[in-house]
Amino acid sequence: MSRRGRVVIVGTGVGGATAAETLRKGGFAGSIVLVGDDPAAPYRRPMVSKELLSGAVGVEKARLKPEMFWADTTIELRTGVTARAVDTASAVVELDGGAELAYDALILATGGRPRRLDSLLPDADTLRHLHDAARLRQILDRVGATGAVPRVLVVGGGLVGLEAAATVRTLGADVVVLETADRVLGRVVPAEVSASYERLHRDRGVSMHTGTRLASAHEENGRTHVIAEDGREWVADVVIAAVGMTPATELAVGAGLTVDDGIVVDEFGVTSAAGVYAVGDVARVPNRILGGTDRIEHWNHAQAHGAAVARTVLGARVPYEEVPWCWTNQFGRNLQIAGWPAHGTESIVYGDIDAGPFLALTLSEDRLVGVLGVGRPRDVRAAQTLIKNGPYLPRAVLAADDIDLVELASAPQYFAAAVRE
Repeated sequence: MSRRGRVVIVGTGVGGATAAETLRKGGFAGSIVLVGDDPAAPYRRPMVSKELLSGAVGVEKARLKPEMFWADTTIELRTGVTARAVDTASAVVELDGGAELAYDALILATGGRPRRLDSLLPDADTLRHLHDAARLRQILDRVGATGAVPRVLVVGGGLVGLEAAATVRTLGADVVVLETADRVLGRVVPAEVSASYERLHRDRGVSMHTGTRLASAHEENGRTHVIAEDGREWVADVVIAAVGMTPATELAVGAGLTVDDGIVVDEFGVTSAAGVYAVGDVARVPNRILGGTDRIEHWNHAQAHGAAVARTVLGARVPYEEVPWCWTNQFGRNLQIAGWPAHGTESIVYGDIDAGPFLALTLSEDRLVGVLGVGRPRDVRAAQTLIKNGPYLPRAVLAADDIDLVELASAPQYFAAAVRE
């Protein structure tokens, strides 16, 4: 496209914000309009369930960029504005109130929405936006002001659920976690790490219940009573629903784009409509390592993908092949995760998972597909490189006590040839 046209980006999360910044830094001299329904300027969403909820940082510290950045870079930031429809034939985005934005290129960075439990717990809180953290803190502070210990029920034992549980427990609340699966973090880590995190939470006083399905709930005297199918009951001042997210594909569906649990894109971020791209949580991208496609819900992926797709808009033709990476911080334990550990069929563990530091490699059919580590950041980065480059790494080599992942990652092709001889 012309470097003096207009790029409209829908979604002010890190994917959309990074795309806007990359366009401007890459020499795009035209109009960039960044529009989103979140009333706040772009901020670091992972802080919502941790630092913002705990009060360790304020809103200003959570912002992606200083307030004047958007004006200084002549990026038009429109917050609290909803995109209602996209007409790909006319290349126009319709905003609430009837306003229209013509575009030369459109980047959909609409992210996702927390799944809700409306049929059972319509008033349950979620943790995705700044106002979610603020509301929960107000409730906890109000209960605490009466001299009572706040009781918090977290439904969902994934990353966000356990981060929230750890945060409010550290604030002094009584916390119960309910998970329907037979282990927590089942979508992201192998069983050994799941068991370790269950122990970590229990040791800190969190009540953990896996394999638990809910049957009913009701309000009584200002508290929520939740009843499981087996008759167990919990009473809470606050219920947090942390049961995953759904991609916000409504605009794409209305525009006739190809959608399959996310907006389907190619390796360059291009959708099924000319001039329309999708990035981050909402995009279903090709997975070169595992095959097929994947929709990745990590902050770092959204950031990297947003930058990559912006470069595509600028004319680059470099396939997006990044290996996803994320982290979680619970009770001061920072776990880094790269690749797709849950897809592995076996694990190789170095160190003590409970005491740390430790590193865990996961393999599928003798191929390295995932890595997790606490206190081993260089090794996690090296393993991420090895996963991306895909060298032949026999299990016997990976299991060696003296393995040096950093050295292997610095010359993977040499190593691949050496081990085959």
